[in-house]
Amino acid sequence: MPSRADHRMKRRRRSVPDPRAGVAPHPITSRDDMTQHLAAPAAPTSGTHTGWWRDAVIYQVYPRSFADGNGDGMGDLEGVRSRLPYLKDLGVDAVWLSPFYASPQADAGYDVADYRAIDPMFGTLLDADALIRDAHELGLRIIVDLVPNHSSDQHEWFKRALREGPGSPLRARYHFRPGKGENGELPPNDWESIFGGPAWTRTGDGEWYLHLFAPEQPDFNWDNPAVADEFRSILRFWLDMGVDGFRVDVAHGLVKAEGLPDLGGTDQVKLLGNDVMPFFDQDGVHEIYRSWRTILDEYPDERIAVAEAWTPTVERTANYVRPDELHQAFNFQYLGTHWDAAELRAVIDSSLAAMRPVDAPATWVLSNHDVTRHATRFANPAGLGTQLRTAGDRELGLRRARAATLLMLALPGSAYIYQGEELGLPDVTDLPDEVRQDPSFFRAAGQDGYRDGCRVPIPWTVEGSSYGFGSGGSWLPQPDSWGGLSVEAQTGDPGSTLELYRSALAVRREHPGLGAGTAVEWLESPEGVLAFRRDGFVCTANTTGAVVRIPLPGRTLLASETVMIVDDMAELPADTTVWWAV
Repeated sequence: MPSRADHRMKRRRRSVPDPRAGVAPHPITSRDDMTQHLAAPAAPTSGTHTGWWRDAVIYQVYPRSFADGNGDGMGDLEGVRSRLPYLKDLGVDAVWLSPFYASPQADAGYDVADYRAIDPMFGTLLDADALIRDAHELGLRIIVDLVPNHSSDQHEWFKRALREGPGSPLRARYHFRPGKGENGELPPNDWESIFGGPAWTRTGDGEWYLHLFAPEQPDFNWDNPAVADEFRSILRFWLDMGVDGFRVDVAHGLVKAEGLPDLGGTDQVKLLGNDVMPFFDQDGVHEIYRSWRTILDEYPDERIAVAEAWTPTVERTANYVRPDELHQAFNFQYLGTHWDAAELRAVIDSSLAAMRPVDAPATWVLSNHDVTRHATRFANPAGLGTQLRTAGDRELGLRRARAATLLMLALPGSAYIYQGEELGLPDVTDLPDEVRQDPSFFRAAGQDGYRDGCRVPIPWTVEGSSYGFGSGGSWLPQPDSWGGLSVEAQTGDPGSTLELYRSALAVRREHPGLGAGTAVEWLESPEGVLAFRRDGFVCTANTTGAVVRIPLPGRTLLASETVMIVDDMAELPADTTVWWAV
């Protein structure tokens, strides 16, 4: 069997030009120049392998909180570009960028006013071109966020729809409806916004429009052919720019049930839930993704799409990754699983089983920009959900987080890492109300509104006003302890979380029993311990709060905590995962 080094892209090192120099490889002065110039998209120069996305480790960059290149306190594309060598050395395969499009920023860029432009706070199309090219030369692929469920209320389509009034063609591209009640004063149905309150806002002429999120985010009507045509064009624009794929925001929400029926008093589960709803996971979404797949397949170097799809079951999630649809779907059932051996084994089994019939890789994720970081989630009692307001037991949370990461990276399929988790960052749970910017914080009865805690800019250096994030401070305040968790502080420390991630990703690249594949062989183990075998490899995860002794499985490859070997027995510390070569 070929080694993982043969199997994966072999990357060569290079230095990244200083993004502050302001010189791009090819001068581009307009959007037309950009499109014409990039008709032949650049691919990673270090080589490819078939199905690179099946076992890829993908790193999520939340641009406003990653690195600030111009010193205005807000992260940007220049900052991301300057830190690409860090991501290459970390050992990831691809970088997913959260939205950077032109936007009024009512919801941190998930309210898009122009899908073919970069918001000035993040840079320009020239900056995006330079970032993509530098990433490819480093052997990194670039995945960008796509937001097809809704636009900004400042999108030209929506502004024209308001101006042109009821019955206009532009209004048919959104969900405009007359209201109920004697004078149309009541919303068209009883749907609630994800962020709280009614999912409808009334316009000056008396009609109402649907917004599953904030009022500034009107939902597109995907029954209208113009919407489908527009997004096929948007896909081609960014594929021509050279991006390697798309993360599809609210992929389960594009199609609504016919007639927009009332829920009838049912408790309306929010975005981070799995109940059956008439505005989520409708079968009609799959026709959309089949049409997208034909476009992706036209381009070289295996361009992909990843669904953010909250569904009732992993079997329903599998529908999004059938061979003629998207390539991956986030495994939110796994993200929401407690640190418990029985629960973890059940969701691992069900995830692998659901993906096998559609020949899609399972995906694994522990944190992202919408949920509490797992170092804090695991620091609190189980059952509190994915949005927490308490720091919990920091030491316990970090120990469990390290163990959970090694377990995740040992599973077959693709893994997602959220920026800063490799530093062991916790959520910032004590942000003052006056600095919060999450729109759900300001609306009653919606999501908990504490997503800002996982979006605080990450620390790069031990000292400085923003710990190396940038010269102009940071848009959300960083804790005083951030310096000790910085990249600088942890680099070279063999016991640090950063070096654990670097080591884990290096082993994963080289060992044939990690990443690729579709199954695990479960081994007998004590209660509270997960143990499984793959090709030449065994993983053991002790999810209990006590030391557990097991027969020595083999040679230690990597451990989240120090393991003692006594008389052919291994002593697994509490909340510890170990990789073994066998």
